[in-house]
Amino acid sequence: MTHGVFHIPTPVNEPVRGYLPGSAERESLTRELEAQASAAIEVPLIIGGEEVRTGDTETVVMPHDHGHVLCTFHKAGPKEAQAAVDAASAAKAAWADMPWEERAAVFLRAAELLATTRRDRMNAATMLGQSKTCHQAEIDSACELIDFWRFNAKFTEQLYEAQPESSAGCWNRLEHRPLDGFVFAITPFNFTAIAGNLPTAPAFLGNTAVWKPASTAILSNHYVMQLLMEAGLPDGVINFVPGSGPVIGDVVLSDSRLAGVHFTGSTGTFQHLWGQVGERIATYAQYPRLVGETGGKDFVFVHPSAEVDVIVTALVRGAFEYQGQKCSAASRAYVPKSLWNAVRDRMVEELRDVRMGDVRDFSNFLSAVIDAKSFAKLKGAIDVAKNDPGCTIVAGGECDDSKGYFVQPTVVQVTDPASELMRTEFFGPLLSVFVYDDADFEATLEVCANGSEYALTGAILANDRAAVRTALDRLRFAAGNFYINDKPTGAVVGQQPFGGSRASGTNDKAGSILNLLRWSSPRTIKETLAPPTDWRYGFLG
Repeated sequence: MTHGVFHIPTPVNEPVRGYLPGSAERESLTRELEAQASAAIEVPLIIGGEEVRTGDTETVVMPHDHGHVLCTFHKAGPKEAQAAVDAASAAKAAWADMPWEERAAVFLRAAELLATTRRDRMNAATMLGQSKTCHQAEIDSACELIDFWRFNAKFTEQLYEAQPESSAGCWNRLEHRPLDGFVFAITPFNFTAIAGNLPTAPAFLGNTAVWKPASTAILSNHYVMQLLMEAGLPDGVINFVPGSGPVIGDVVLSDSRLAGVHFTGSTGTFQHLWGQVGERIATYAQYPRLVGETGGKDFVFVHPSAEVDVIVTALVRGAFEYQGQKCSAASRAYVPKSLWNAVRDRMVEELRDVRMGDVRDFSNFLSAVIDAKSFAKLKGAIDVAKNDPGCTIVAGGECDDSKGYFVQPTVVQVTDPASELMRTEFFGPLLSVFVYDDADFEATLEVCANGSEYALTGAILANDRAAVRTALDRLRFAAGNFYINDKPTGAVVGQQPFGGSRASGTNDKAGSILNLLRWSSPRTIKETLAPPTDWRYGFLG
């Protein structure tokens, strides 16, 4: 064993590549896109470091070209789910006993490989499998995932470094043990970085995990698993088990060794999981930690002092980048009457220039929504709006799933701020706008603050500083990530810890030390250096 007080290299956020026309990075990524698109692969489960093929398979297609199969993956059944739990439990002791800097080194190496030789592979898989543009893939599957691994290594060091005071004659220490069991990581389709972070953040602190990825993100998630193995992750520390959520979940949540759930997905699913854990609470060896981020109905609130160009840019980017499929995407806006006509006309004009199509065409700003279910939900909402006298389609409104699941960027003006379009998360390129009287600024802030069950992200656009201050106060509990004069998306690891409350989750702030605290079970150690030899106290004399 090596001895020393080790320090992780100071992390900096990974620079975002531009993929400009004619650049070497663009040409390299284009070649990788062509290679992946032309070779459908088979994706096995990984349990205890071994590839497992069940024969129960499902295909993954390009959302923007749903006739094109990218890969076929094997699905875990109850037997494989139990094997994954057993493998995570078997690997726990050795991984927890490994010096923390050795654990961190695995993820630092994974980050370096991703930053260099594996960047194109991860970005191309995210582009093709999840219909992200090159820029959206770059900021997600490359930069954010690299940042998660580098910053979490530093956060681990800082967590271990913080120690209690010691009085005369004793030495107090604080040990951060891993949780007493395994972690169940359930990851979404929309961010490859989240998929990579949810099973690995607990692993920094010595935990092991069963990882159930989203079926629509299998290709990129498979490459994340391959990258971790290439970086030296020991067998069984993370077990990759695609398949049906209910099938896998019933097995995993029934095991007494469950120590925690790390989740990103829908509010309904997380509430269901919470209910299952609650029903079985007496069967667990410990109280499981439940950490979840569950989406939002994110807002942009515009003050009359805001600038039209700023408003339009924030709305177009905030609502329609990655087809509005970010948990933080702007899906409701409050715009003053004095600015609405100018904002509306300018937004309509700008959206005419927004191109939608195959992500391999780098001139496209957005692409298809993830699958047929999402397409149907969005089309249904737009059809309802078309027939509602309280709604006006300002832009978009067309849907076409003949080749890909394409939904035009759609802006709907509503007359009722409590309408379903202003309250329900549709998770797509659908923005609802309520136009308020300028004099009702503060009253409308109250409407916004309580207009949704969610509380994830939000923004105030204003040049009037007093208005900014008022919005900060009135909207304090309406968003866990709040933006001033910016779109409500784009949180950066180490800069804006991400998470919200209410129906948006447990607000445990991914991308910060706060999240790592949830995967630690602290133990206080007091050592008396010169123990007393007489039970009598002085006051007894």
